[in-house]
Amino acid sequence: MLIRTPRDLGAGIRERRRELGLDQQALANKIGVSRQWVIEIEKGKPRAEVGLVLRVLDALGARLLLSGGKVASGEARDTVPEIDIDAIVRKARGET
Repeated sequence: MLIRTPRDLGAGIRERRRELGLDQQALANKIGVSRQWVIEIEKGKPRAEVGLVLRVLDALGARLLLSGGKVASGEARDTVPEIDIDAIVRKARGET
């Protein structure tokens, strides 16, 4: 899942939590926060503390992968193709 906004991150957290069969309270207990905090992060809370977000990802067995920029010699490049959203919109509008 490509994360570009806090809302995307929240949706990813919610999806992974559900895949694991956890309810919001169980996740909150696992990471030491309130259920309300979990509700807010799943809605895309833009000012969530980075340390808590990383704790959530760890508790869910999710990875944070940064890609882009230069790759050191011998490292594999990210194979996810870039998407040109402007080209998709132009195509949908019938523009060339």
